Amino acid sequence: MPATIKQPLPQRVMEHYGPLKSAGRTFDRRYWQAQGDAAIFEAAEGLIMDYLALKHGHVDEPKLDRTVESIRRA
Repeated sequence: MPATIKQPLPQRVMEHYGPLKSAGRTFDRRYWQAQGDAAIFEAAEGLIMDYLALKHGHVDEPKLDRTVESIRRA
């Protein structure tokens, strides 16, 4: 499979001043909503790749866990 070339996303800077205890999650939500869907999915993919690298020592193509079940009426 050929490698894809990712286009750099535009740089955005957002700052929040104030005590962390009173910050809540409002700033985080505003920040990620401002980044857009592509940046959110890219960040999530990066977290998954980091997890796989730490768990397995390498990163292959991520795969979904699958469970197969058979339920029959007795």
